Parts: sequence; structure tokens; C-alpha cells
Amino acid sequence: MMKEVDRYELIFSGSGGQGIILAAIIFAEAAGVYDGFYVCQSQSYGPEARGGYSKAEVIMSKNPIDYPKAIRADLLLSMNQASCDHCFETLKSEGLLVVDASLVSQVPTTRSVSIPFTEIARKEVGKEMVANMVALGAVGRISQSVSAKNLETALVARVPKGTEELNLKALRAGIKAAEAFDLSTLPKTITPEDDEL
Repeated sequence: MMKEVDRYELIFSGSGGQGIILAAIIFAEAAGVYDGFYVCQSQSYGPEARGGYSKAEVIMSKNPIDYPKAIRADLLLSMNQASCDHCFETLKSEGLLVVDASLVSQVPTTRSVSIPFTEIARKEVGKEMVANMVALGAVGRISQSVSAKNLETALVARVPKGTEELNLKALRAGIKAAEAFDLSTLPKTITPEDDEL
């Protein structure tokens, strides 16, 4: 979608321990180091090591970035219900919500893509802990803002040694799952009222 806009904002959200920040860092490196965009990446999280709130932002642009934080997100990834509820208001009216259908049961908009990242990680990859890489693959495919090849390159450079193949398998499973969605069939805005104005 970077073909259509100069600045593209993504928010990765979930809970501590889900690997949200690592996924955002890999995405940012794929976009900045390998795809050649200007990129800013930042994160915030609660005081808990695991289970608390976790959020990471990626801003990418064709030009130098004058403000490094998300203003209104183009894409919001929510890996659990609490993060979906907490971050949904940051999504712009024509933005897209991507959720883990395994852990988000109440989706606040029909302009959304629900994919069971955790279930795919468990059943297809064999490790629930790589749900973040399944989600990363899906976000890469859905946003169309980074190449799959460069996502793989950035992933291999960042994940712990010895886990590269496992994580690549998860990334590819996410890309495959996202290929089933036709975004052109979704509403143009996140709230039906916007279409009536």
C-alpha cells in the first residue's frame, strides 16, 4: 500500500511474551534496511515481564520522517482482545484491523481480517510461541508494503540462532493464510456511519 501513500503507519499490539516487539523490529528492518524506506520504530509496554500490555509502532515513508510516532494507524495488528480494545481508536477511518482470531472474539469493525495466528502456529508449525511470526507474515502480505523475501532476510538476521527454519516456516504460514483474503471486498471505512456522511 506504500505505492498509494507517502507515509504508512503500523501498530503491533498484544501482551508481553507474545513477541510483538520482535515482530515489529523485523518488519522495520525489512522496510528500512532491505526495501530502502525511511523507517522509525518504537515500543512501549507495561511493567510486567509477561502478560502485560505491549505495543510497537512502525512508521515508514518514501521521504525523511518528521514525526516518529503513529498519528493515525493505517494497519493495526492485535494479538489479543485487550490490545484490540485498547488500540482500536488509534486506527484511521480507512485503516485495517488484523486480529488473531484465536484470541480476539469481539472485533469492533467489519473492516478487519481475522486469522487464527496462535492456532496456525500450534497446528501447522508445532510451536505456539511463533504465533508472532505467523502474524508478521500475514501483516507483510496484507499491507503489501515490504517484500516477502526481505521479511525473510530480516527475520533470519534477528531470531535466535538455531530457530531460523522454525520461524521461517511460521512466517510463510502467515503469508499463505493472508493470501485467502480479498481486501477489495471489505468496507471502505471502519465504521458504517462514515459511508453515509
